[in-house]
Amino acid sequence: MASTRAGAHDTLGPAASPGSGAPERRVPLTQIDPDAFPDARAAQALAAIPDLETRFGRHDRMLYATDASLYQVEPLGVVLPRTVEALQRAVAVCAAHRLPILPRAGGTSLAGQAVNRAVVIDTSRYLRAIHAVDVERRRVRVEPGVVLDHLNEELAARNTGLFFGPDVATSAHACIGGMMGNNSAGARSILYGRTVEHVLGIDAVVCDAAGQAVRLRFDEGGAMRDERVRAIAEQVAEVVRRHAKQIRERFPRTTRRVDGYNLDLVLDQVETGGVEAMNLAKLLVGSEGTLAVTVEAELNLVPAPRARALAVIAYPSLREAVENVVAILEAKPSAVELLDDMIIDLAQRNPEHARNVELLPHIDGRPPGAVLYVEAQTEGDASDLDRALERVRAAAPGRPIHIHRTPGEMARAWALRKAGEPLLHGLPGSRKPITFIEDTAVDPARLAGFVEAFRALCERHGTTASFYAHASVGCLHIRPLLDPHDAADRERMLAIAQEATDLVRAHAGALSGEHGDGRARSPLLERFYGPELMEAFREIKRIFDPGALCNPGNIVGPHEEPDMLRNFRVAASMAGEHHAETVDTFYDYADQGGFLHAVEMCNGAGVCRKTRGGTMCPSYRALHDERHATRGRGNALRLAITGQYPEGLRPAGEPRWDDPDTIETLDLCLSCKACKAECPSNVDIAKLKAEYTGQRNRRRALPPLRDLAMGNVRALMRIAGVAPGVVNAVNRSVLFRLVANPLGGLAKQRSLPLVGRSVEGWFRERAAHGDRPRVGVFHDCFTGFGEGSIARACAAVLESFGYEPVLVSAGCCGRPFLSLGLLEQARRQIEATGARLDAALRAERLDAMLVLEPSCLSALCDDWLSLKSSLDPEARRHIADRAVLPEQFLDEGWDEHPLRPETAGAGAEVLLHTHCHQKALQGPDSSSRLLRRLTGDRLRVLDAGCCGMAGAFGYKQKTYDLSVAVGELALAPAVRAAPEATVCAPGTSCRHQVRDLTGRHALHPIELAASLVGAFEPEPHR
Repeated sequence: MASTRAGAHDTLGPAASPGSGAPERRVPLTQIDPDAFPDARAAQALAAIPDLETRFGRHDRMLYATDASLYQVEPLGVVLPRTVEALQRAVAVCAAHRLPILPRAGGTSLAGQAVNRAVVIDTSRYLRAIHAVDVERRRVRVEPGVVLDHLNEELAARNTGLFFGPDVATSAHACIGGMMGNNSAGARSILYGRTVEHVLGIDAVVCDAAGQAVRLRFDEGGAMRDERVRAIAEQVAEVVRRHAKQIRERFPRTTRRVDGYNLDLVLDQVETGGVEAMNLAKLLVGSEGTLAVTVEAELNLVPAPRARALAVIAYPSLREAVENVVAILEAKPSAVELLDDMIIDLAQRNPEHARNVELLPHIDGRPPGAVLYVEAQTEGDASDLDRALERVRAAAPGRPIHIHRTPGEMARAWALRKAGEPLLHGLPGSRKPITFIEDTAVDPARLAGFVEAFRALCERHGTTASFYAHASVGCLHIRPLLDPHDAADRERMLAIAQEATDLVRAHAGALSGEHGDGRARSPLLERFYGPELMEAFREIKRIFDPGALCNPGNIVGPHEEPDMLRNFRVAASMAGEHHAETVDTFYDYADQGGFLHAVEMCNGAGVCRKTRGGTMCPSYRALHDERHATRGRGNALRLAITGQYPEGLRPAGEPRWDDPDTIETLDLCLSCKACKAECPSNVDIAKLKAEYTGQRNRRRALPPLRDLAMGNVRALMRIAGVAPGVVNAVNRSVLFRLVANPLGGLAKQRSLPLVGRSVEGWFRERAAHGDRPRVGVFHDCFTGFGEGSIARACAAVLESFGYEPVLVSAGCCGRPFLSLGLLEQARRQIEATGARLDAALRAERLDAMLVLEPSCLSALCDDWLSLKSSLDPEARRHIADRAVLPEQFLDEGWDEHPLRPETAGAGAEVLLHTHCHQKALQGPDSSSRLLRRLTGDRLRVLDAGCCGMAGAFGYKQKTYDLSVAVGELALAPAVRAAPEATVCAPGTSCRHQVRDLTGRHALHPIELAASLVGAFEPEPHR
């Protein structure tokens, strides 16, 4: 696409439009809590604004009460503007009624600046448009909800050769508006600096003393074009001139510094060219929404490098890594990042990142005590990059080093570093590496001494800390291990914060190098800057926001240092700690430090808000709604289980298992288990959802009959299998669906699964093969009674590899009951099935049992191990150790099978879509490796996330639209785009979704394998 010249308005539209599936959240004005929103006229005025979604109910408000920090503050209400005009009108209404305002984007702030007792204006759902790309002048205009990765992907797709330089670790879900609010930087800040260096102008709404909201443009020369901007500029210039001496003496000179307001940058402008040269956008950046509300921004773009490479260097200890930083900086790298042993150890316990630890250089066969990620980049040719890497090697002589050159290798290596912060929240035990002084920055030459001094500080207070860093610019992320539930640890937190502030000043550093002030560090600013500069900050606040409506209390007070200990999210749940810990849970949570810790595990980092790569979170990807992200569900569950939704005579702190809003929030969770693997903190919402639903069902006289029917699907399939032709014909009839749809809550658009005769008879008639090794095939509900071709194909493949297949028919794995939260029923079913299954495996002396359906495998290998039951733990482990996907079994034993059949030659392209549970627990390679052996480069593994079907979820009328929206994000378009390809999907739900959305018949991978080795031809699609 041709570049756009300055002044043109080339609108690309939202980066991704929210799909259907969830109703707009508008609480009737009669239901507004007058204590929460005291001005009913303001509420009515907001609700009347076109293109403004309003959420005033308590449940919705509480989902915005937290960010990625320690804090929880219930907002007055939440509004989501669909247009910038609606945003401006919302600010105007709030200003007229003197209501505090909190502009919010991704809500991933680590210091608490994204929570407040205010009207939250969420720009992240709708305001995602990218405007006016000007390649020649290297600039672009964006709305505040644009995600950083989406911006850079769009620039790359248009072949601009440009990108936005600041590259935060949260780039997959960080919004430009939030990056401007926090003045974010990133791994390559040694080259590209902070966001403030790349913001050319900001269109913002300011609230004046008369309660009027005015949209102004702040950019270079703005004071010459607009008298209102000039009036503000003259007042600001007077403040910085008057405080110039203190600004020069007390502002940090480090590359990374974001404390307070950017008075040093404004003073530079005033001294260089006076008021006429001032660009007040530089003052708005880093102001955390305390001065104005951003509507649009014009950004500077930088040339993309021609090539990059990443060197990962291993060290036995953190100290040795830090001491090597100065020497490495002489090699002129583009980034130097640090991880310590605590994060590496936690990564090994995480299903997703354990694989990434293997990419690290090892020392004596073991993971290192610390690593440096050293990136080199060039705008020249490959030889320039080679020379840069040699300089890096020379700067770390004798150290184990891995070089990554391809984009895929580098992305996998960087994934571990980017997950550093949320990984820390997976640390077991009551003490966690918490955020409050984690963002200091010092000159890299002083880094080693500063680390040792900070370690000594922590030891004096009886704790230790995790260290990771943007080492290239001396920006350390330090997380002392403390328990915010514990009063003594809260006092330690304050003492450590105070002493750390003094330590930073002694090392001529910055109190915050990236994450900002918020509720954690605003109370420390006077200690850091002194009273004169704090008064200067207050003057700036009064100039822009005389009514103190914009994110009040952040940066400027009044506040005292102990204020950083107020409004902790755990404080709100502490009254309920006893209740939550004494709940008779269905699952065992010992590995997460108990039920309460499991409930509080979500730290708000917002990785679940990504919309590219992996699977998490399907419903958020379709809806872009905070409520329907993993984080939203985690917050809803935490609030309900810790008793923060009291009702009637229910005491505060008592879990509320019947909260209708929490139930509604959980309804759109597909239980895909992606969060169990992809959330760096290991938050398992599928498990917590099942627990919550199970506790509610426990308190009912009778569970819902629809759920009982769906949970007993095996019995229904067995009965239907007596006369499958008749049943299938009836299922297709209009009359039957007219009756069945409303009774079962089924979507009329959804086809019903086909049934067939049980494969038990076919296996009995199969001739034995004497002394061949015997391998079990688990008789699951769908491939055993419906898609029998798959079970028969599996048996044929096993025979071609020299095995005798043995059908293991022990009963249902319990997956339908587990997914529906019918945990009492699931437990009884699992105990019966498990006892028979264990006995069968031992009697048949089977070393492996192939499970064709990934969701059944996840039940056997995941849910069975943590669900409390009378089934012997040894028997459960015996079953889990032998259960495996057939493709995985054949691949892993490739060189040891009794026979090796010949494979067919090249054919059509093969598309593989793997099941969500499989991705989470075994990884997509569990199917792809075998198919790659058989098809070579004809195989394409789809990066398509979730199919959207999720068992019963896709059949229900109330979730059908969302099921389709999720399937249409990536899977269905990919299948339609390859009409000649063979489509493979291990999951029965995935195959069903492919058929309903595209009309294509997807094979199970074992069916394709059987065809390729000439053992079995898949039956034609019925």
